Amino acid sequence: MSPIRNSTIPVALTIAGSDSGGGAGIQADLRTFAFHKVHGTSALTCITAQNTQGVTRVDALSPEAVVAQVKAVVEDIGVQAVKTGMLLNQAIITAIARQAAELHLPNLVVDPVMVSRTGAQLIADEAIATLQQQLIPLAVLLTPNRYEAQILAGREILTLEDMKDAAQKILQLGSQAVLVKGGGMPGELRGVDVLAMGDRLEVLQTETIDTQDTHGTGCTLSAAIAANLARGIDLFTAVQLAKTYVTCALQHALRIGQGQGPVGHFFPLL
Repeated sequence: MSPIRNSTIPVALTIAGSDSGGGAGIQADLRTFAFHKVHGTSALTCITAQNTQGVTRVDALSPEAVVAQVKAVVEDIGVQAVKTGMLLNQAIITAIARQAAELHLPNLVVDPVMVSRTGAQLIADEAIATLQQQLIPLAVLLTPNRYEAQILAGREILTLEDMKDAAQKILQLGSQAVLVKGGGMPGELRGVDVLAMGDRLEVLQTETIDTQDTHGTGCTLSAAIAANLARGIDLFTAVQLAKTYVTCALQHALRIGQGQGPVGHFFPLL
C-alpha cells in the first residue's frame, strides 16, 4: 500500500511524545512543520509532564493506540514525509516499524531519542536493539546525537575523525543516510555535524549560538528535515536548510521558565 495524497499542500507526520512545556516533542514538530508551510499530522506515543526544568512523569500509550493514529492519517490524508521522535519502549518501536514497512511510509526520518545530550540513557537496552534491527533499516535518514552515535557505532567519539568513522559505521545498520550531530561535542566541534550518504561524507557547520535555551533542538532539526523532504527537496539540501533554520531559532531562543527554554520556532514573528 502506498500513502495516498488527498491534499494540495505537503503533509508530514510526526510520531513522538507530547511535551507539556511546549519546547520539544510533538509540539516542536508541529510548529516546525507549520513554519515550513507543511501541514502537520501526529501520532502520540506518550504524554509527559515536563517544563523547562525537567520531566516529572511519563505515561505511554498502547502500541495499538499509536498504530491507530498512524493509520487514520495515512489512509485518509496521506503523507509525504514521516519523522519519529520518542518511541519510548520496545513494543511501540516494533509496532511503528511494522507500520512503516506495511504502509510504505515515505521519507522516514528517525531521530533515535535513546540518550539525552547530557549522556543520560532514555530507553531500555532491549528497545535500543529493536530500534537498530527493525526501524533504522527503513529510514531515509538517521539523526543520532553524540552519545546515541557512540552506542550505535560501538565506539567513543571525541574528535571530528571519530564522528566521521561513527557515521560510516552506523550507515551499515541499513539507513540510507546518517547525520551524526555535534551539539554535544566539546569546543570548536559543538554544532559541527557529519552527514554520511553512501560513499559521500560531508562536514556541515553553521554559526555556534551561545545560549542556554536549547530545549527541543534535536526534535526541531529532524522535523525541519522531514518538512523539507515533504516539499520535494533533496536530502542533502533538506539537511542544510534545516540546520540554518535551527541556527536562526537558537538566535531567537525563548527565555521562559526557570530552566532551559525552547528555541524560537517562529523567529520572524518575534
